[in-house]
Amino acid sequence: MQLQQLQYFVAVAETRHFTRAAEVVHVAQPSLSQQIKALERELGADLFQRARGNITLTDAGEALLPLARRILADADTARHEVLELAQLRRGRVRLGATPSLCTGLLPDVLRAFHDRYPGIRLLIEEGGSHDLVRELARGALDLALVVLPLPTASPALTTVELLREDLVVVSSPESPRPGGGRRAVRIADLEGERLVMFRHGYDLRELTVAACRSAGFEPDFAVEGGEMDAVLGFVRAGLGMAVVPRMVAARSGRGLRVTPLARPGLHRTIALAHRSDVAPPRAARELQRMLLER
Repeated sequence: MQLQQLQYFVAVAETRHFTRAAEVVHVAQPSLSQQIKALERELGADLFQRARGNITLTDAGEALLPLARRILADADTARHEVLELAQLRRGRVRLGATPSLCTGLLPDVLRAFHDRYPGIRLLIEEGGSHDLVRELARGALDLALVVLPLPTASPALTTVELLREDLVVVSSPESPRPGGGRRAVRIADLEGERLVMFRHGYDLRELTVAACRSAGFEPDFAVEGGEMDAVLGFVRAGLGMAVVPRMVAARSGRGLRVTPLARPGLHRTIALAHRSDVAPPRAARELQRMLLER
């Protein structure tokens, strides 16, 4: 008994017509008829009652039909499972992330993923949450690490909270300590301090500016418009101080003084997002699992 024979049998059973069944399975009608007859010989029973213009199932055919459908479904499932496993040996994952996450969170996770699945290409796109949401929606990304709440409500996306990260103040060791040298500073202590500020559209810019305004003052920018690496470089050069994620500060090496923010401090919530209407590819789901279990 062959899977092809069962496929032909199910096609005839569903169409009740040999010629139409042959069209469904894309085979010549004589070949289909020969395979059905071979299957009947193998089973030792007729599966169809054949009359001009009227094809019906025999009792044996009625008994075989649900079993044949199940066997074909299981074979299709097996084929897809093996294909998905093969995809973990080759393929790609398109991941979007904010620049600060590319610096702080992703290196260790991506190294572990690459060590386990060296054949998978990792395509990383940096951008603000607004841009990443737009790229997800148009299908240009499989996954994205975004900052919650999203800039615009997007019911077409599924988000899973990944972590809640503290923000800290970084400054040059050669500059005066923020907040008069206290071990932890308040946002209000940044009033009158020269800040190095990210470009417009950067999640950290919006969060910092909103916190300053909530504390009753407008921030004073020494330099503005940079990405994460540029901002850290300007701070090292003594141009001002900046508010950055703790993970970024911890990874930034020498040349920076890190001062925590006093309670309640500032935090941001990082989430992993993907389209709700399309399941991510197997390789992307595996990266998603590793990020959630980190």
